[in-house]
Amino acid sequence: MASPDLLLLQRVQQRDQAAFAQLYDDFSGALYGIVLRVLNGDEGFAQEALQDAFVKIWNNASGYDPSKGRPFTWMMNIARNTAIDRLRSADMKKAAAIQPMDRHVYHLATHPTQDQLDGADVIKVLQGLRPEHRELIDMAYYQGYSQQEIS
Repeated sequence: MASPDLLLLQRVQQRDQAAFAQLYDDFSGALYGIVLRVLNGDEGFAQEALQDAFVKIWNNASGYDPSKGRPFTWMMNIARNTAIDRLRSADMKKAAAIQPMDRHVYHLATHPTQDQLDGADVIKVLQGLRPEHRELIDMAYYQGYSQQEIS
């Protein structure tokens, strides 16, 4: 039996706008948390990137292949890649150049979106890694560095 999220995405593939609204309601919180993390907590850019990601999801729903992974994983990759593109854009670089230094300091405070990521067990898995491995994943996944840049 197909999962509810797969059935929902199949309806989106058929251009069902109500299904797309439901998909947004169900997944926007978790995807926003990922995008926000990639964009170093910049809520304005994160909101724009999330909107762009959902436009891409709508436009490319027919390209989803269930044999390659779950719908959430597919959408998460779209959102992450959209955020990385935004991070590398000239607008983001200009905005980062004028940000106060405390925006670049790592804060241990919990963000509201972190609770949504906990549901995917991402935080637990990362916490179980050695610090040097966590840093590599952070650089590759959340900061968008290439393998060559990391090495």
